[in-house]
Amino acid sequence: MAPYKGLLRFAFVLLLILGALWFVWFDSYSLVRRAQWEREFMELREENIRLRAEIKDLQIRMASPVSDETIERIAREQYGMRKPDETVYRVEE
Repeated sequence: MAPYKGLLRFAFVLLLILGALWFVWFDSYSLVRRAQWEREFMELREENIRLRAEIKDLQIRMASPVSDETIERIAREQYGMRKPDETVYRVEE
């Protein structure tokens, strides 16, 4: 039985190493994948916080009435609209 003792110990250690490798890398819920999921979760949580703040800002902006000067400025700058009998020169940077 003595010659098999070393072989059993080697097989046991090899089995532990293979099990650890499987647990760390190859399993569908491995430590590597869990770390990736945790990182993605934190990124999505930060994006969610940022988007909620942006939504609140937009709701505040929507609650206040838009002046006629603002509408005219947006129409001129973004849509290139003009008043009748007016010549507009576009200057591009």
